[in-house]
Amino acid sequence: MSESRLLEGKVAVISGAASPRGIGMATARMFAKHGAKVAILDLDEAAAREAAGSIGPEHRGYVCNVTDRAACDAAVDRIVTDFGAIDILINNAGITQAAKLLDIDSASWDRILDVNLRGVLYLSQAVVPVMKKNGGGSIGCMSSVSAQRGGGILGGPHYSAAKAGVLGLAKAMAREFGIDGIRVNCVTPGLIQTDINAGKISDDKRVEILAGIPLNRLGVPDDVAGAFLFLSAPISSYITGAVIDVNGGMLIHG
Repeated sequence: MSESRLLEGKVAVISGAASPRGIGMATARMFAKHGAKVAILDLDEAAAREAAGSIGPEHRGYVCNVTDRAACDAAVDRIVTDFGAIDILINNAGITQAAKLLDIDSASWDRILDVNLRGVLYLSQAVVPVMKKNGGGSIGCMSSVSAQRGGGILGGPHYSAAKAGVLGLAKAMAREFGIDGIRVNCVTPGLIQTDINAGKISDDKRVEILAGIPLNRLGVPDDVAGAFLFLSAPISSYITGAVIDVNGGMLIHG
């Protein structure tokens, strides 16, 4: 019996998805496996095209700086021209920085807030009119357990602030666009093993982190991709404004 394809015929846009071992790329692969045509956005156009080509000829890569509204509009126009529609947007693009509060300068604050939060606004602003015209869609936003617990793993307070902002922005979008059939939800990963944090966790720190995770392992990109798949598929059609924790139980809360 063949596996059911949850996104058959859907067009999915995923930002920041060109890194081979990143969450965005894992999500792109999983979405493609479930029948979606995937548009990968990244700052590096060649990398985006290569990443898209690696999952199949029907997928495409585009250059897009999510902190530039005009660039978001241009990328979305190209995608609609190529694919005819956009059914799913995954706001995955993000950067982190380890810093103590008193060490955060204005340039670092702007950089972290721009990519992680402003980028969600701009890309969503570009995509929402397309979804409204199509009669609906699903937007998944990447937040972090850091937003819920006040950091304390790798990112600094400005990263926590940006990712907490994503939660508020996504819930406001869910409230505003539910009438248009557009669902907006967030995923809050814990510590996921990607290139961003490779080599940054000492063995002692890893033991300490694992002691606080009931499932007793660090996450992998497919763990997060699975949550995005669920939120993007019709099986979650009555879920909007939700936050799904993908952290192995690190942050069990009532």
